[in-house]
Amino acid sequence: MAYLYLSAAHKSSGKTSVSLALTRALRDRGHVVQPFKKGPDYIDPLWLSQAAGRPCYNLDFYTMPDDEIQSVFAQQMQGADIGVIEGNKGLFDGMALDGADSNAGMAKLLKAPVVLVLDTQGTTRGVAPLVMGYQAFDADVNIAGIILNKVAGPRHEGKLREVLEHYTDVPVLGAIQRHADMHISERHLGLVPSNEAAESDAKIDLMASRLNDQVDLERLLKIAQSAPTIAKVSLRSIRYKRVFALVWHRMRRLVFITRVICMRLNNQAPRSCRLAL
Repeated sequence: MAYLYLSAAHKSSGKTSVSLALTRALRDRGHVVQPFKKGPDYIDPLWLSQAAGRPCYNLDFYTMPDDEIQSVFAQQMQGADIGVIEGNKGLFDGMALDGADSNAGMAKLLKAPVVLVLDTQGTTRGVAPLVMGYQAFDADVNIAGIILNKVAGPRHEGKLREVLEHYTDVPVLGAIQRHADMHISERHLGLVPSNEAAESDAKIDLMASRLNDQVDLERLLKIAQSAPTIAKVSLRSIRYKRVFALVWHRMRRLVFITRVICMRLNNQAPRSCRLAL
C-alpha cells in the first residue's frame, strides 16, 4: 500500500494545486490514484475527484473517531495503486493544544510519510530553520520530502536547494516555478468549485504537465511506497460501538434525570409522605 500526506507550513501555500497536479500526473502514468482530504471541506474534494477520476473521501477528526478514519482510509485504498492525502492549513495547525486534531496528528494516525509543500516567495536561507524546526517539534512525524513552490527562477531554486541540502537531511523532490497556470481562482469559501469553473479539466491537465516537468515523480513514488499497510477495521463493528456508547450515555442521563426528579419531589412532598418516596 503506497500513500503520502501533502501538507504545508501555512494555508495558501499552493498545496491544493500541487495535490491536483500530482494526482492527475500519476493518473496519466497509469496509476490508480485514491485522493483524500482532511477536514469537512467539500470544494477541494470536488477538484481532487475530477483529477483522480474517482471519488475523494474526507478524513475528519471532528466527525469521525480514530478507528473510523483508519477503516475508511483502508477500505477506500483497496484497488488503488497510491493514495494522496491533502491536508488543510499548516502541518501543525489545529485547535487542540497537543495537536491531536492537526495534519501532523492525522499523518501519525495513518503512519503516512509527509511531503511538505513550501511557499518560497520572498525567502532563501530561511527555509532551513523552518524545516529543522518542524523536524524537531515532533520527531514522530515523518517529513520525508519537500516540494518547493512558487519559486522565482533557476537562481532562486539553486539557493533554496543548496541551503536545504547543507542544513537538513530532507530531500527536495522538485521546485515548481511561479506561474499563473498553477493558480485556481478563490472566493469567500475558498476555491471556486470545479463544477463551476470553466474548462476545469484542462486546467488540471496544465498543472499536471508543469508538475511532471519539475518534480521527481519516481522519487516521490518511492516515498509513498515506504508507507506501511493500514489494517482494515470493519465499519460495522465501529458503528455498533458508537451505537452502544450512545445508548449507554442516554441511559446514564435518564437515570440522572430520574434521580433529580425524585429528589425534588421528595423535598416538595409533605413530611409524612417523604419516607414513602
